[in-house]
Amino acid sequence: MRVPCLRISAVATVALLVSQTLLPAGMSWAQQTSQQQNQNQTQNQNQQNQNEQNQNQPQETPGSAGGPGNDNGPIALPKKTAPIAPPPPPPPHIKNPPGMGNLSLRVNVPVVNVDVDVLTEKDHQFIPNLQKDNFRIFENGTPQPIIGFQQVRTPITAVLLLEFASNSWWFIQDMWQAAWSFTQQLQPQDYIAVETYDMHTEILTDFTRNKSVVENAINSLQMPTWDETNVFDALYTTLDRLSRVPGRKYIILVGSGVDTFSRITLDKCLEKVKETPNVTIFTISTGGFARAMGGMGGGIPNSIGMLQADNEMETYARMTGGMWFQPRFQAEFPDIFQQINDSIRNQYQITYRPTDTKMDGTYRRIRVQLVDEEGRPLRMENQKHKPVKYMVIARDGYKAQLPVQ
Repeated sequence: MRVPCLRISAVATVALLVSQTLLPAGMSWAQQTSQQQNQNQTQNQNQQNQNEQNQNQPQETPGSAGGPGNDNGPIALPKKTAPIAPPPPPPPHIKNPPGMGNLSLRVNVPVVNVDVDVLTEKDHQFIPNLQKDNFRIFENGTPQPIIGFQQVRTPITAVLLLEFASNSWWFIQDMWQAAWSFTQQLQPQDYIAVETYDMHTEILTDFTRNKSVVENAINSLQMPTWDETNVFDALYTTLDRLSRVPGRKYIILVGSGVDTFSRITLDKCLEKVKETPNVTIFTISTGGFARAMGGMGGGIPNSIGMLQADNEMETYARMTGGMWFQPRFQAEFPDIFQQINDSIRNQYQITYRPTDTKMDGTYRRIRVQLVDEEGRPLRMENQKHKPVKYMVIARDGYKAQLPVQ
């Protein structure tokens, strides 16, 4: 008997073998298919829930988290906020050692003080009662703001510098007369020193308020020793001493103005005049009568030398805001010193702060002008309504300080 057999193709055989190999034991293909569908549904549901959560979360802008600006995925780290540092503790209060005071810092702001005389041109009388708005002051041609103004009448601190040399009897006579006329104008509060010069400079008396001491010093001038008249050396030395004396000072220089044997040159002497602050020089040339009479055989220098000496004496006064006198007769001396007293004791003091604040040691020229309410040059009249000519006297300039001063 022939047993019927099934003919199974090769494809079916291979499929059957694979299914038996991949399927777990005891699990049919249908069961595996059903389980796979359930797993797929579960994964889809989880993915849907995850997407809903991502939509509900706030979206991060580029750069709001760490890493590149377009990394908003799970690898982007949030930006860390720097912790706030606590405030520093206050500095400790340190006490000064016993006996030591508080230290302070001072800053010097440069100011310039200018003494101004306003005198009538005819008789050199002081013109009072001018106001601050009547004055304009210029430094190297630039207007300067006036920060202080007052009219004062004060005691004086002055050096009487006398030429005492055996050059001419006429010079000595004029010097004596000038010195005595000066002492008659002194006030109890004035400080006066007396110096003489020939080849050397000699201090007869230091600054004193005692009028008798000044008169005794003048009386001691009896017999001159040297012929030389070293006025450059004498004036330079006197200015150097006065630079260490505080306040406003004056020099009354009485002499021929002729220099014969000085070690200091004229240029150095004028430079010293420029750089010495708060000093006004009044000069009186002696020997006027003998010069007018042609020398009178008294050893008067030649006319060219005397004209040069006069020019130098006038320069000393002009540069410092003083006045130069050339009397011919001894009777003129009391009036001369009256004018000097009026000029010294009655003044306008002007203070301004220079617009040029550079401390370069340069010489800066000063010019003072009187103006009316409209800024035009001031015109004055006397009681008869006639114009009165006047002159404004102030120092020619000053030398700016250096940074090391």
